[in-house]
Amino acid sequence: MGHRRAVGALIGLSGGTFLYTTAEALPIGLLLPMAADLAVSPSQVGMLVTAYGAVVVVASIPLTALARRIPRRRLLSALLAGFVVSTAITVFASTFALLLAARMATAATHALFWAVVVPAAAELFRPGLRGRVVAIVFAGGSVALVLGVPAGTWLGERAGWRVSFLAVAGLGAIVLAAVASLLPSTPPNQGHAARGATPDVYRFWLLVAVAILTTAGAIAAYTYVALFVTEVSGFSASSVGVILLARGVASVLGILAVGVVVDRSPWLALAATVALQSVALLGLYTVGHRPTAAVGLLALAGLAFAAFTAVLGGVVLQVAPGRSDLAAATVSAAVNVGITGGALVAGLALPSHGVRSTVLLGALLGVVALMMVAGALTGRRATRPDDGVSGGSLGPDNERSGAGADESRGGGVEPGDVARPGRDGPGVRRAAGHSRVGPDRARLRGALHSYLPGHVR
Repeated sequence: MGHRRAVGALIGLSGGTFLYTTAEALPIGLLLPMAADLAVSPSQVGMLVTAYGAVVVVASIPLTALARRIPRRRLLSALLAGFVVSTAITVFASTFALLLAARMATAATHALFWAVVVPAAAELFRPGLRGRVVAIVFAGGSVALVLGVPAGTWLGERAGWRVSFLAVAGLGAIVLAAVASLLPSTPPNQGHAARGATPDVYRFWLLVAVAILTTAGAIAAYTYVALFVTEVSGFSASSVGVILLARGVASVLGILAVGVVVDRSPWLALAATVALQSVALLGLYTVGHRPTAAVGLLALAGLAFAAFTAVLGGVVLQVAPGRSDLAAATVSAAVNVGITGGALVAGLALPSHGVRSTVLLGALLGVVALMMVAGALTGRRATRPDDGVSGGSLGPDNERSGAGADESRGGGVEPGDVARPGRDGPGVRRAAGHSRVGPDRARLRGALHSYLPGHVR
């Protein structure tokens, strides 16, 4: 597989995360116009987010297990086709019940897409680029917060919320064509990303718990952000799109920042992002009535959560105790447990305690998650950070990858290829700065410079 085609496929997969993030979050920005058009309460529209997350939670692992033998290109193309059809149904839904059913269908494709997209993207390039590649995939979701959701909110406020979803469906058709034509048809059980690089049962399940709590905290605050900025901060409804744009720009900055450090100290990066989110949400609770402070703190919370998701995607490929797609499905389900739980507890607190209570709940959930990460960091100091496995075993290729990867199986891995044995002989660990990852990084950086300037270092 050629390098240019691999880069094109990576951009297509990142476009898929852009679409799913936009479609999932768009009801948040269009909360008020959707409620008015469908003659339902804002809390009911918020439940669209809850139901979406519930489907992902239930469907992620079973669907991934059922699809474990389907080649990546065929599977991802079918999922994107389902996304286009279900989003088109959303456009023409005349009742809230039909809209809910269409959203649940979209959520079913979401469940499987997020389980396989990270391993599929990681397979396109050598193991030493894994963290950077995963960050680019997740950058699609952050760009959705910068462009997709704010643009969809702006369009929905002026042309109607249905037009916004129609635009998303049209973009979905374009991404579908790119993925179907560029992604290699790779068997899901082959390649360096098929299994965790350094499997660790304990840290994997700890990661799952942290994903639930941190995501729940973020979503508890974010689901009713339109109400917060209008009722607490004093902004007009027409300002919601601009505020979401500021939050989205900060999210991309969070991805860029964490991409520089995540391969060196992933667990410290995880702790930093959770702590930053908690501080931002506590600040919103205390000084969110001040418009300038509210915008800044919302942006900071967006930066922290986007960085957290990028760290999460990279770490799961390291500590997965078995198949990486099933591990990714478990973490995806955990994230959506957080989405469901966060939206649910915020919806329950909203009528009786007001919208300020939602950001306080988010901050407290983050504090609990931070305590768990601190426990993991303490445990890591008792052993060497890269000393191998506390549970599970290495994959059939007996390889470790990621930051400081042991590339003992051989030299370079061209885009789309698996490692080739015997080039350097068994047991050879390259010294830092002398790996062949460097040239590939340079080529990837040049090819993606115009797509995400400064993203790949």
